[in-house]
Amino acid sequence: MIKKLLLTAILMLSISFGFSQTKEELEVQKAEKQAVADAAQAEANALQAQIDALPGWRVGAFGVIGGSLSNFNNWYSQGAPNNSSGNIGFTVNGYANLIQEKFFWRNALTTNLNWTKLDNKDTDLDSDNFEPTTDVFNISSLYGRNITSKLAASALMEYRTTLLNNFNDPGYLDFGVGATWTPLENLIVVIHPLNYNFVFTDNDNIFESSLGAKIVADYTRQIGAVAFKSNVSMFQSYESGDLSNVTWTNSFSYTLWKMIGVGFDFGLRSNKQEALSFALANFDPMGTDPVPTFDNVDNDLQTYYTLGLTYKF
Repeated sequence: MIKKLLLTAILMLSISFGFSQTKEELEVQKAEKQAVADAAQAEANALQAQIDALPGWRVGAFGVIGGSLSNFNNWYSQGAPNNSSGNIGFTVNGYANLIQEKFFWRNALTTNLNWTKLDNKDTDLDSDNFEPTTDVFNISSLYGRNITSKLAASALMEYRTTLLNNFNDPGYLDFGVGATWTPLENLIVVIHPLNYNFVFTDNDNIFESSLGAKIVADYTRQIGAVAFKSNVSMFQSYESGDLSNVTWTNSFSYTLWKMIGVGFDFGLRSNKQEALSFALANFDPMGTDPVPTFDNVDNDLQTYYTLGLTYKF
């Protein structure tokens, strides 16, 4: 009996020691494989950097999709117990850049469209349709001839308008020449002291085209699963500060699974001509407030944001 117990104990210790050795061996093998994989990934990253540095086209896009729907019936605790509501929006940021040794041609598209609906089923006075709310469209084309590795003589065309409401009313077309500075691989700074800002509109009493300076700064980059883009576009009129404008847009996207992720977009704009046009359209001539002018209008900061799912194109 004692011999059997000793044999059993020895066998169990041998099995335990065998498993322990196997686990250690597997961990060593894993570490060796991981080191090989890390080295291979480093080589792949270096090759990709060389590919990215070669002349040719770079094309890409990413976007944000957000939405929600709700429906209430006999929900008496709220002001409108029978209603349906919804919000749908999307953003697309795309680029097509041709990079050559002596010149470059950079093209970009940014659009943010959003629709909102709030239908009170107990009245026919409101709309039961999705109405446009956020409406942003921007397309630009920048051509440059390299003077040095970081400085180029350039020409820029940029068009901004709305698509869903008041298309091209107003619409802004900038065309100018100057210089483009590329201090970093993903940062583009455009400085054009000679730029004409064409304004298309049905209201010539407020909106006016003018000559001025154009400054654009764009930073677009992808690091692993994170993609982001920040763009500032500013026009400073030489005729009057009332004709100047600035727009700053930002897009962030994080890929969670395959091509699906989460994203956040927000934008800021200051445009006194648009502020005055809106104030005059909503002015009550029977009220006590003075008639809006460039001198007394409140040029409040315009903002928007979109948060939702993203799809990497």
